[in-house]
Amino acid sequence: MNTVIFDLETTGFSHTWSEIIQIAAVRMVDGGILWNENFSSFVRPVRNIPPFISDITGITDADVEVAPPFAEVITAFSTFVGTSTLLGHNARRFDMPFIRASCARHALSVRDVPFVDSLDFSRAIWGGRSGHGLDAIMSRLQMRDDTASRHTAPGDVALLGDVVLRMWTRLSADFHMCPVSCSVGCLPTFEQQLRL
Repeated sequence: MNTVIFDLETTGFSHTWSEIIQIAAVRMVDGGILWNENFSSFVRPVRNIPPFISDITGITDADVEVAPPFAEVITAFSTFVGTSTLLGHNARRFDMPFIRASCARHALSVRDVPFVDSLDFSRAIWGGRSGHGLDAIMSRLQMRDDTASRHTAPGDVALLGDVVLRMWTRLSADFHMCPVSCSVGCLPTFEQQLRL
């Protein structure tokens, strides 16, 4: 199964008002993470990054000052994803609604894209126990967070890749089929690339 593990950083928690400021991803094919097939870009927002977001992510206005605008980055990301299935942590409630709302705000034509939420892996393994956040999952998997780049999109993608592989192998030895159900999100159409 061809999967793209991805993460977003944003200027806030409302997909209606906040903006995406960083996208990162890595490709996973049949249980192998292809670290050399990756995507990472800052995104230049319209408004300044709130200080509390800079405190969490380490991303400042200086980092995004000369970054490409959203439409350019999300279209390049869509091209990178191709026909792969997206996989993100809390993607159903956070990442995919952010992408859909941001594409609508920028009047981008979109296509359907399958995606998997890694929270579903956690719930399938540990059931209704409270706490399916990344820290709780890492604790259950007896993983340590040694990365200095946590809460940046590339740092969280690297961590999520390891976490997903461990959870996937607990659920199934078959990497050709996803052991949890897929949902449908959106990304810009391939034709959108030609219009930019």
